[in-house]
Amino acid sequence: MTHHPDSPPLTADAPSPELERSEPSTGAGVGRLIGLDLARGLAVFGMYAVHVGPAPAQGGAIGFLMELAQGRSSALFAVLAGFAVALITGRRTPKTGLAGRQAAAKVIIRAVILMVLGTALTLTGTPVVPILAFYGLFFLLVLPLYRLGAKPLALTAAGWALVGPQLLYALKPVVGGRVFLSYGQADGPVSLFFTGGYPALTWVPFVIAGMAVARCDLAATSVRIRLALTGVALAITGYGGSWLAVRLVPGAAEAVRKAEEGPGMSSAPSVSPDSIGIFGDTPAGMLASAPHSEATLSIVAATGVAILVITACLAAMDAFPRLRRLARPVIAVGSMSLTAYVYHIVAIWLLDTEEATVPPLYVLLGFIASVTVLATLWSRFFQRGPLEYLLNTTTKLANRVR
Repeated sequence: MTHHPDSPPLTADAPSPELERSEPSTGAGVGRLIGLDLARGLAVFGMYAVHVGPAPAQGGAIGFLMELAQGRSSALFAVLAGFAVALITGRRTPKTGLAGRQAAAKVIIRAVILMVLGTALTLTGTPVVPILAFYGLFFLLVLPLYRLGAKPLALTAAGWALVGPQLLYALKPVVGGRVFLSYGQADGPVSLFFTGGYPALTWVPFVIAGMAVARCDLAATSVRIRLALTGVALAITGYGGSWLAVRLVPGAAEAVRKAEEGPGMSSAPSVSPDSIGIFGDTPAGMLASAPHSEATLSIVAATGVAILVITACLAAMDAFPRLRRLARPVIAVGSMSLTAYVYHIVAIWLLDTEEATVPPLYVLLGFIASVTVLATLWSRFFQRGPLEYLLNTTTKLANRVR
């Protein structure tokens, strides 16, 4: 069974309490809270599909759903990471003074814990590229921006998405192409920043975009509509722009084909240090919008999809109380997405799914069913997931900052 580097995880904290303290506890406020957890739950299922599900190449409805999960679920989690940072540091109004210093300390503590936990998961040797260590680095890199408002954050995300991939391409002769390390080998600084499964140079824009969305007045219907339209526009720009460029730029079609089908899109252990890696072997490969191509158009498109999913989840939970009850198991998974992420990595390690003879679809359904049952039962008795509770307890050390 083939696994891909699409490991989107986790809330950095139990997000619900922070949002509850910053938003009304009834009406639309509850919908916004539940909507975020619903989006996280969908991202968890998308991640499971990438790691243990059938290959998209099988075609049909199932192949289409598997293709949708590729790259987009991890991008959605990265955007939701921006929400986590914004919630910790003051969602609509950034904290200042002592409260601001303590919030910054909380982000730093979370980042360190996630990097350590991510490294530990990587050392298990599972055929998955864990995102947690990258995720922790993202937190540290965006922390200096936490006092910015929605518009400056949006502009920063756009600028980074435009410059980051070009800089990464320029640095390829120095840092090398994408290299997925041998199973059980921890990521180093070069991998975390430039050549790993989620290089910070091209993934941080997702987090900043999430911070920008979190700064908006999500209670206002007009704001949600504008966000949804923005998501649609970004998706069309990314995917449509790549489609046009591939057909108009000489040699681009072949370069994009190599970028999309080459080692940059695989976590197979056969990838060698001298592989083509990110972007393919010519600059035209930077026109790709495929997941994990690390190109500007890919970042733009995936950000648009993530914003659209988030706004749809927020609106649906407010508008349809009955749907809220039906979606409760998915919401339970989303409320403890860190636990759900670690659960699936450990399960892959223990079950050795690469050697499994069970059809991938049944493996995927088993993973989804088991985590849903566990999360639903847990949420009946506890506000936070087990790892979320431990993370939240540890970050209380930040309250000692003076």
